[in-house]
Amino acid sequence: MTSRVLTSVLLAGGLSATILAGTSGQSTAPPAGSRAPRNASEFDALFQQVSNWGRWGKDDQLGSVNLITVTKRKQAASLVKSGTSVSLAHNPLTEKAEDNASPFEHTMNRGFSTDTYKVSYHGYAHSHIDALCHILYKDQTYNGYARAEVNTEKGCMKLGIDNLKLGIVTRGILIDIPRLRNVTYLEPGTPVYVEELEAWEKKAGVKISSGDAILLRTGRWARREALGAWAVGRSEAGLHASVAPWIKARGVALVGSDDALDVIPSLVEGINLPVHTLLLTAMGINLLDNQDLESLAGTAAKLNRWEFMLTLAPVPVTGGTGFPLNALATF
Repeated sequence: MTSRVLTSVLLAGGLSATILAGTSGQSTAPPAGSRAPRNASEFDALFQQVSNWGRWGKDDQLGSVNLITVTKRKQAASLVKSGTSVSLAHNPLTEKAEDNASPFEHTMNRGFSTDTYKVSYHGYAHSHIDALCHILYKDQTYNGYARAEVNTEKGCMKLGIDNLKLGIVTRGILIDIPRLRNVTYLEPGTPVYVEELEAWEKKAGVKISSGDAILLRTGRWARREALGAWAVGRSEAGLHASVAPWIKARGVALVGSDDALDVIPSLVEGINLPVHTLLLTAMGINLLDNQDLESLAGTAAKLNRWEFMLTLAPVPVTGGTGFPLNALATF
């Protein structure tokens, strides 16, 4: 018989709810079908509600990275106590699998003292960061630029990964939903809602604030280790689109996860990857996909610290739609 845990949490607006979580990682939170956005019309309204277009000027190239101030970087640096450093990158997957349609290629050149790498990193296998030009909605990118003005055969004329050449240093916060639910990992297709994000804040003793980066652990890599690869692009645990206003209200600057962040199926009829679209395109939030958060979760639990200094330094490819990434958490 499946063991279950009752968890009382607060919803946005102060309403209370009870989450019933079992070892399967499923929840008896209110049915997904009752959560807006449920369809393309409601999604469009939400997109307009959370949009940051023009917030930092009509020519802005940074989006929510603007929220990472000098004060925020100093706060992040002050979190380094033990000097323990953890990589968030999963080693490149070189074998084709259900979750890896484009394996990383490593070829040794003549003499075997140099080598060549080849990787198509967007997707569900390789740890990477998305640039703001990566996802469009109604033929527009973040800040309202037209597709033809940005996305060209020569690369992104605006919003490319080269805009992050100075790197990013900010406070990172791990949100470990399997630990909250007392399970090893979430089952594919499991949605995560605002009330669990707030329940995790209470459990971890942290408060997400302006300029922070949040990293959602679903346990994807733990499940893969235990059960093998599966078609993550067709079924994955992740955030439900209804969390977007909460993320904006908290001033979150970066969002990442150990898969591609969106719950799949999306639970929004007619819209694929609604969370990607709301965060990247409406709000201008760079996303960190396929991060390996297992070592981070273990270190955070050992130290009983869920906040840390997060450091990112993608190679500034001119007009790049993102880049493979080795993000570092330092405690």
